[in-house]
Amino acid sequence: MLGYAAMNRTLRERDPPRRCNRDIRKATWEREGIERVAELTERNFEDLRAILRWNRDHGIGFYRCSSTLVPWNSQFELSALPNYDRIAALAADCGDLIREEGMRLTFHPSHWCKLASESADTVERSVESVEHHGRWLDLLGLPRSPRHAINVHIGAHYGDKAATAERFRAVVADLAPRARDRLVVENDDKPSLWGVTELVDAVDGPAGIPVTFDHHHHTFTARGRSYREGFAAARDTWGDVRPIAHYSEPARLHGDADARPQAHAHHVAGVPEWLRAASDVMIESGGKERSVLRLRD
Repeated sequence: MLGYAAMNRTLRERDPPRRCNRDIRKATWEREGIERVAELTERNFEDLRAILRWNRDHGIGFYRCSSTLVPWNSQFELSALPNYDRIAALAADCGDLIREEGMRLTFHPSHWCKLASESADTVERSVESVEHHGRWLDLLGLPRSPRHAINVHIGAHYGDKAATAERFRAVVADLAPRARDRLVVENDDKPSLWGVTELVDAVDGPAGIPVTFDHHHHTFTARGRSYREGFAAARDTWGDVRPIAHYSEPARLHGDADARPQAHAHHVAGVPEWLRAASDVMIESGGKERSVLRLRD
């Protein structure tokens, strides 16, 4: 399967727009509180259902949902929302559609989610984040499996990769099953950070956490491995679950000479056949669902 992340540009441009990433600022939360969040959460789940139906109708079975599906969830229990029954019914509709169609829905918490941080406060907020993602997947009724992954980065090394990996494993071991059983970890896009083979050694073997292979990131953290070799190392961490891979192309390759080497192009020219054959591929591009349709057509 090919998939795309977060925004469906076709539906976003309609009137009314369909999107599942409505959020509010802190000042709005403090002024309007849970009533406003409840309204936005219901609309987000309604539009998630619309996006999933659009994906089904267009033969797209892989979708990464926005991490603002439930805004400010750190401040309340889901069941405290005044319209919880309506939200739960919408979530059940989404989950039924995903299961019946054999779809794959995943999440990718933001870059500040650092489970191996040296800051206890950062770790606490990061744990809270991944466990909320686990609650949402439970609400959707999806299996506690990396098939419906919560994808994170270790994201730093703090001057000592061995110690950082040890902290990461310890935090992961204490996660609630709703998060722990779905957690996967991805290679980074900076040479000093985490390559695929380092992650396999640091978190798969000791902790059994699958490794997501990001094709473009591997350019920066290959550690002497070819793309095929890097993917093979990651693939073997997934057990009986079909692996996830991320694919993007550098914006520089598509004519943006001023772009950072890590920057993604708006579309991609093509995914290697060997990668498509052995994994479900998340296309990371500005074109979103249009990039997937262009590739398939």
